[in-house]
Amino acid sequence: MLRLTELKLPLDHPADALAPAICLRLGLAAEELLGYTIFKRSHDARKKSAIVLIYTLDIEVRDEAAVLARLHGDRHLTPAPDTSYQFVGQAPAGLKSRPVVIGTGPCGLLAGLLLAQMGFKPIFLERGKAVRERTKDTWGLWRQHTLNPESNVQFGEGGAGTFSDGKLYSQIKDPQFLGRKVMAEFVKAGAPEEILYVSKPHIGTFRLVKMVENMRATITELGGEIRFSSKVERLIIDNHQVCGVELAGGERIATGHVVLAIGHSARDTFQMLYDEGVYVEAKPFAIGFRIEHPQTLIDHARFGPNAGNELLGAADYKLVHHCANGRAAYSFCMCPGGQVVAATSEPGRVVTNGMSQYSRAERNANSALVVNVEPTDFPGDYRTNPLAGVDFQRHWESQAFIAGGSSYDAPAQRVGDFLAGRPSTALGQVDPSYQPGVHMTDLSTCAPDYVIAALREAIPAFDKQIRGFAMADAVLTGVESRTSSPIRIKRGDDFQSINTRGLYPAGEGAGYAGGILSAGVDGIKVAEAVARAMLAEA
Repeated sequence: MLRLTELKLPLDHPADALAPAICLRLGLAAEELLGYTIFKRSHDARKKSAIVLIYTLDIEVRDEAAVLARLHGDRHLTPAPDTSYQFVGQAPAGLKSRPVVIGTGPCGLLAGLLLAQMGFKPIFLERGKAVRERTKDTWGLWRQHTLNPESNVQFGEGGAGTFSDGKLYSQIKDPQFLGRKVMAEFVKAGAPEEILYVSKPHIGTFRLVKMVENMRATITELGGEIRFSSKVERLIIDNHQVCGVELAGGERIATGHVVLAIGHSARDTFQMLYDEGVYVEAKPFAIGFRIEHPQTLIDHARFGPNAGNELLGAADYKLVHHCANGRAAYSFCMCPGGQVVAATSEPGRVVTNGMSQYSRAERNANSALVVNVEPTDFPGDYRTNPLAGVDFQRHWESQAFIAGGSSYDAPAQRVGDFLAGRPSTALGQVDPSYQPGVHMTDLSTCAPDYVIAALREAIPAFDKQIRGFAMADAVLTGVESRTSSPIRIKRGDDFQSINTRGLYPAGEGAGYAGGILSAGVDGIKVAEAVARAMLAEA
């Protein structure tokens, strides 16, 4: 098999154009090309009137050695790498203990799935509910202003990624093609097969729900056990070694191997870990607001006359601006054709996030516009209080709750008013999608002054890249505070906590991932580390 990269064809090329294009590119007769598969498809929209599709293809030819020799030096033609996954081992019969996985977000699910596939029969402990029950509780906040602190956008089967755009791309380095393993498992669980090759794949919330249920079924068929509404109250540690966990009801489960995949919002668990002596340190993150525009505006700005093309779909964007005050303002978690959602997990606070369905067919585009914050910005001394970032988040989330009317409505402001420094009293032509609702106000009370200044500078700068970005009637909604974990639970090369043996901090909550794909990849790495440790002890 050969790998051919950078094969470019017009956006409107016919479905049967790839084979002739491959033959022309490689100088092959038609009968010499035995077959091909699409490994990746992206597009180049720099010339809006002449958008091209860019293919990476794995091809089978009659005489591979001859083709490679004839095209020696062509950097776009190489032997295809082996992207298949190889397990690090299989559990022997009669293992005396089972690994415990705390959390069933993408990191925990992939870690536990891999352990189950290797025969280790993991026990999952999830503080929230099964995904369909959790969905009902989440709608309780969105439609009835009723928050369940243990079952919401942040907590429950599937993790925070379930109520998101379902984006499955990442910029992590992945020399072992572990991302391919993540994608393959998602496809087995019901994700569309196109996620294996489109450049920016996504699934969407409704499909994610069914996919998560199918993954749960596979895990249980392999001997794994998933326990919902099972909150871990503390770790049982003896001489810096994990010996088990204790649940909220007092039950204890003995184990020497705990995968900690708790997500970025398990603040009470962060506190418990710190109190138990697990090494935790503060880390940077970002804070800001969600911005909504008509999706048609973004489509036309990005694709020009090709806006609406089925292959291109709803347009996205990625923007960054380095501000005069030394901060960086940037777009984050962009959701084409989606909605802004209520994402708090604590009473008396307002948090926003973005979500899309697979179709990405809603009227608005939204993304977070955020500004970096450092541990030195947090209240107190982060060196003596590594949870100071949590205090920082809580303060601004509480401010947003008050500014929104203290009802879980979100504070919102038209962009024109935000830039002019005046409160908004009414909406314009952009109807915000946030549920349960918005309260028009002045967002300057919902973020630090340096964040407000940075965003007021960045939005006009972004308008130069996307015409109409600074439209007066675009809507800002606050506050986007959970862009990533405010802490890092530091681990060594063996993926164990640097001061607590048998504890494997993993995924976004531990500070080692940012998004569904990277969290899943980290889950695989941690599962492999657990398997190696358990095999060495057997």
